[in-house]
Amino acid sequence: MLNQRNAFPAAAVFILALLLIIPGVLDAEEPLRSSYSPVVVNEPFTDVVERMKSAKPEVMKRQMELLNERYDLSDRPAAGAMMSGGKKAVQEGVRVKLPEDVTWEALAGMKPEQIKEKGLWPAGFLPLPHPNHPEGGMVFPQFHIDEINKQEKRDLTRFDLDFDLPDHLLPEYPPPIYLTTRSDLGDVSQGKVVTIMNYYELFNGILNPKQLEGLRLLVTPFPQQQFNQTEDRRSELASRGVTCFDCHVNGHSNGSTHLVGDIRPQELRHRLDTPPLRGVNVQRLFGSQRALKTVEDFTEFEQRAAYFDGDPVIGTKKGLNILERGSQVHFMAEFQALLDFPPAPKLNLYGKLDPEKATESELRGEKVFFEKGQCSVCHPAPYYTDNSMHNLKAERFFKPVMVNGRLASADGPIKTFPLRGIKESPPYLHDGRLLTLEDTVEFFNLIQGLKLTEQEKKDLVAFMRAL
Repeated sequence: MLNQRNAFPAAAVFILALLLIIPGVLDAEEPLRSSYSPVVVNEPFTDVVERMKSAKPEVMKRQMELLNERYDLSDRPAAGAMMSGGKKAVQEGVRVKLPEDVTWEALAGMKPEQIKEKGLWPAGFLPLPHPNHPEGGMVFPQFHIDEINKQEKRDLTRFDLDFDLPDHLLPEYPPPIYLTTRSDLGDVSQGKVVTIMNYYELFNGILNPKQLEGLRLLVTPFPQQQFNQTEDRRSELASRGVTCFDCHVNGHSNGSTHLVGDIRPQELRHRLDTPPLRGVNVQRLFGSQRALKTVEDFTEFEQRAAYFDGDPVIGTKKGLNILERGSQVHFMAEFQALLDFPPAPKLNLYGKLDPEKATESELRGEKVFFEKGQCSVCHPAPYYTDNSMHNLKAERFFKPVMVNGRLASADGPIKTFPLRGIKESPPYLHDGRLLTLEDTVEFFNLIQGLKLTEQEKKDLVAFMRAL
């Protein structure tokens, strides 16, 4: 037995050993890494608001400097190329900026290892960080914030940050709604943003009772990580929350962003480009990487976890919305399954171009798509998805680098999104790093080593605009 004189040194040695083996105990600057968000907030809410409001100008300055270094953000509409609602032109041109004294042709002639070693991978082809990646969370374009405030008096403004991409690089607003069951009606939204305030008058007599109830739930606000009633939120006033259609407005997209909930640590979480819900009836995988097998799964699990950054513990505190599978989830999914792709008058019954309606450039582009470009390996007609996942292994071209809190490294396998109606949903790729279809062609030309000519690239863009 230790005598009293030896007990203290022994205890001290034991405590010191614990300090040495527990990461972060000795270094107060490096917090413990955890899969969970903190449940208890020890800082008064008024102090949080003041601190984050003060930091906001610098946060947004840093993000906008990054975007301007990477991209040409100018408004350059393509002549004669409009989105299906007729209110917004498609943007044209390669927007990703190249390293100094480098051309696309020169890059295409190099091997991935050479591009990586010389550091020539265009910065705009690296993963795109969230407007404030360490903080994350849902962020909405100002035009949507204004419309929801006008209709519902529900404020989606965040006191800590703003949306970052310019409006002209986002989908048209409001987007049309096309129904698989009532193609004779055209745009059933009547040019309006569908909300809890108008869904009934717009769809009563068009949908059956189950579908109408499903739509009601899709436009009903529920608590979410940044928009809720607790002191741990990013809206100044206590919030009723967000709706499914705040991101997937009118069953399409408004460009809203978020971080995926299925990856830790924070610097590896992907920024999300909100995909359209159009055509979910022909899709068999949901979520960019989660590979959920039905739209019912996606609908239910978004509410249970993704709304709260994938953390059901914090979700319980903020107001977890448990949907009943047999009625609520089913009804929501049944409405979503009615959302159709936009009209494509130049396509035939097989999803290919009708030679009598297509231009020469579009026809040449179709040939590139199905042959030299190998696009159809992952994007076969008629819906231009293989309902699978693929790993592009873009990390072959660059060394891992931290960019505004996002560690640019391997993305892993990503769902193949449909290309039907692709001109309607910029920006592109799972995290929105590609602003135009021209950017997308240049990206895949390098990723696949295709060595497309300038004319082939233009023709390929022309074809995709016809889808």
